[in-house]
Amino acid sequence: MQHVVVLGGSIAGLAATRALRGQGMKVTIVEPDGLATTGPRGGVPQGGQLHALLDMGRTQAERWFPGLSKDLVADGAVLGSGSEIQLFENGTRKVSVPGNELIGVSRTLLEDHIRRRTLLDDGTSVIAGRACGLDIRGGRVTGVRVRAADPDPDAVTVVPADAVVDATGRSSRLTSWLAAQGWPQPPVDRMRIDLGYATARFRRGGELPGVSVAHQLPPAGASAAEQPDTGAMAAVEGGQWMAVIVAYAENRPSRDPAEFLRRMREMEAGPFGVVADRCTMIGEVETYGMAHSLRRNWWAVDRLPGGLFVAGDAVASFNPVYGQGMTSAFLHASCLAAYLRKGADLHAPAHAYFRHIRVVVDAAWEVSTLSDLAQPHVTGPYPRGYRLARKMADWMGRASTTDAWVNGRFLDVVNMRRRPADLRTPEFWWHVARAMRAQRAQGPQLVRRQRQPLRGR
Repeated sequence: MQHVVVLGGSIAGLAATRALRGQGMKVTIVEPDGLATTGPRGGVPQGGQLHALLDMGRTQAERWFPGLSKDLVADGAVLGSGSEIQLFENGTRKVSVPGNELIGVSRTLLEDHIRRRTLLDDGTSVIAGRACGLDIRGGRVTGVRVRAADPDPDAVTVVPADAVVDATGRSSRLTSWLAAQGWPQPPVDRMRIDLGYATARFRRGGELPGVSVAHQLPPAGASAAEQPDTGAMAAVEGGQWMAVIVAYAENRPSRDPAEFLRRMREMEAGPFGVVADRCTMIGEVETYGMAHSLRRNWWAVDRLPGGLFVAGDAVASFNPVYGQGMTSAFLHASCLAAYLRKGADLHAPAHAYFRHIRVVVDAAWEVSTLSDLAQPHVTGPYPRGYRLARKMADWMGRASTTDAWVNGRFLDVVNMRRRPADLRTPEFWWHVARAMRAQRAQGPQLVRRQRQPLRGR
């Protein structure tokens, strides 16, 4: 049985482990936290923030962990669909899309379920320690150097491996390890976004019947100081709401509870104000910051050691506003399984695998960076045709507020069920044009109807 070492026991590492076990590989996970306990882990400083598992992510998670959604709901998670998911753009609520689903669950509960299922497998073991380098011999990875977490933090051992999956996140040291042994490094794309976000929990009652998720997107073009907040809230386990406020540059949110409630009340999307006015905040406001989005282009490297794979944020990490991280991790696991199912030599350079995940990474990068570039403080780099693409995105956003077909196709791309190219077809733009003509025909009456305040506020 071939042995693969997975570096990192977060979502990406656990999903990769399941994909490898599905192909009959023996797996050892190297994780500083050890994976022995449930609850928040020190290695996930953003674990207390509201996370989104997009619909494609949930589909892939069900593939690797059958019945996961059912188990999460039994543990208190909330599965919302259709009109229970309320999306707002420029203060206008978008038309609901039948069949659109999102599950409200904390990152901690989701990871607990996945970790427990992964570790029940006898073919999976865990080493509590931190990877500090690779052994590469004869053109392929032969082992991982691990610094033990306990009892001697200075002791380094080598864990033999037929292959290694780096799932250590955006702070991955893999490129440094390779450079130290004369291997090329991947080209890196960075987009500075200077993002800050804050999450708070509230006791949930009957204040918002028929609502499980609300999301407010800001208009483009205002300065960072004037930019309305982006926000999302979801009903989660424990009879709670989790609400996150996101802003950029000097407008980033703080840990002040009074400021958090004020910003919730100032949002044009009504559900935020209802929760701020009627629900009791639980615990403290948690904050986190992200300076830039990052993409490591492993598919552009022409010389790689055999048996080396990279997954999750170690490949690319995006603006978390768009919720692409966990879904990308599950899709990377599916790419790994597809690569191995074709009979690939585990000891050979995995160029085909990296070409496969490029499709996932580039699609997510296109969606997130196109929106980020609309922020005045984000200075590029701007792709060719950006101005036209930005204008088309604005038209699409307006059309999606009233046309369920347009909004459905848009949500397919946002949820990573479709590629962004599906928003550039003649059929799609025929529907956009039809929706905008209908909006002009209805005029101010439509605007008044869409901006009616939420009942009961």
